[in-house]
Amino acid sequence: MMIAPFLLYYIIFYYVPFSGLRMAFMDYKPFLGMSGSQWVGFDNFIEFFNGPFFWRIIRNTIYISILMLIFSFPIPILLAILFNELRSKRFRTLVQTISYMPHFISTVVIAGLVVNFLSPSTGIVNIFLNMMGFESIYFLTKPEYFRIIYVIQSIWATAGFSSIIFYSSLMSIDSSQYEAATIDGAGKFKQILHVSLPGLYSTIGIMLILSIGNIMHVGYEMIILLYQPITYETADVIGSFVYRMGMENTNYSMSTAVGLFNGVISLILVLSANRISKKISEVSIV
Repeated sequence: MMIAPFLLYYIIFYYVPFSGLRMAFMDYKPFLGMSGSQWVGFDNFIEFFNGPFFWRIIRNTIYISILMLIFSFPIPILLAILFNELRSKRFRTLVQTISYMPHFISTVVIAGLVVNFLSPSTGIVNIFLNMMGFESIYFLTKPEYFRIIYVIQSIWATAGFSSIIFYSSLMSIDSSQYEAATIDGAGKFKQILHVSLPGLYSTIGIMLILSIGNIMHVGYEMIILLYQPITYETADVIGSFVYRMGMENTNYSMSTAVGLFNGVISLILVLSANRISKKISEVSIV
């Protein structure tokens, strides 16, 4: 009974919509419906692969995802280790609470904060640049800055909350291992290196597999709120392209086709990462 609401949620919002994937193989017209729309086979996929935006959105999606893996993935691990080293329970609770808070802020609000901070006239970043003798920069209209902005705001918004699972793993490590390391003369750094990190290996492996599986799923909500046509060159990803095709251009067939392509690639990535991880380290999801 307790898991029934979660099962219903996944059935209604994840499994029932599978029937809509038929649109990817149709020239779907809303007023004709599924039964009246023309079946076109793989034409939508071919049009997408041969289109002018295919390589741009694939490149941007992979580039941003790799940046997230390099810079965003390790931060929660580091935070969890730092939280674990704090001896004052009250101070640790305070710091953890502060780091968790951005996770509960609306994406729209975070985007608004980013826009205000980077405003060329009143933004605190440009005010600081002016004080240093530099001219103001309209960061959100500069394609070369977009990826950096996205990664930084993502780290700020998610790192604290993402550290919970790693911190929980650290709590499960037997304290006698730290005591034994101390008796052997290991300082804090060596305790982290030889006790804390090995205790996190399995969790890191599983989270890394899931992250690799999500390489093609960049958080497009924030991108849609921040990008402009002038920054499409570096900001446009698969998710934002699907949104534009479906919601702005009402090309539901193309939108569904691109979304299905994205899902298939993600499935292949997560299965491949899981298999490789299982062979190398015996850490896997299944």
